[in-house]
Amino acid sequence: MRKADLINHIAEKTGIPKVDVLVTVEALLKEIKDSLARGENIYIRGFGSFITKKRAAKIGRDIKKNIAVEIPEHYIPAFKPSKEFIQEVKKLKT
Repeated sequence: MRKADLINHIAEKTGIPKVDVLVTVEALLKEIKDSLARGENIYIRGFGSFITKKRAAKIGRDIKKNIAVEIPEHYIPAFKPSKEFIQEVKKLKT
């Protein structure tokens, strides 16, 4: 499902105009990105947590030049689903 499909689906279920749903979804995604960029985690009860994980510095390889390259420590975004979310997904039949 793409973002456009999600917006259409929400608009159909709630009866809210697509434009309003689009603005809301965009605002939610922007706030999640901005919060993680500031180092703030987001916890949504029953859904999951958007967190930043710290990656330690390490030595990598540049294959083309065959040299070692230092990769500095950095942060990456991650999502950790809640137990309720995991249980719902486990119920799916393929």
